[in-house]
Amino acid sequence: MKKVTMLIVAGCFALMVAGCGESPVAGVGKPAPGFDTLDMQGNVWSLSKHKGQVVFLNFWATWCEPCREEMPSMQRLYAKLPKDRFKMIALYNKDRPAIVKNFVTKLGITIPILDDEQNIIGERYGLTGLPETFIIDKQGVIREKFIGPAEWDSPEVIAMLTKYINE
Repeated sequence: MKKVTMLIVAGCFALMVAGCGESPVAGVGKPAPGFDTLDMQGNVWSLSKHKGQVVFLNFWATWCEPCREEMPSMQRLYAKLPKDRFKMIALYNKDRPAIVKNFVTKLGITIPILDDEQNIIGERYGLTGLPETFIIDKQGVIREKFIGPAEWDSPEVIAMLTKYINE
């Protein structure tokens, strides 16, 4: 019995030590952490299914004023870029689905809105606040990180994204 207890304790200790290392935080030049989550219609989305496309990944919430302010420019950008080579994803973070659904319906948002209500994906990306946006290249590597709101349909942003789309 003592041997079994010692083996269990040793195994638990090994797992604890292995789990104590810092988890890698998403950063420019690093592979984007994968995820599976649901959209507002209950469909499963996987980041891995978008290899070969440039992905615009935005974390936001309805309670975040700068997030609400940048959403119309995101919608305009989404309408401008080619859907076959560019994927925009807006992950609602620490927000309630019913409030999010009401917000996007009122504004006529057609961007894919995905669930990160529990901040599971946000933790993988090392969020420091909202909004935060990651631009992921066709190979799944984070190329840009933006903290705070932006005017997403500006000529400078469109040029930057077009460069990644054409690489």
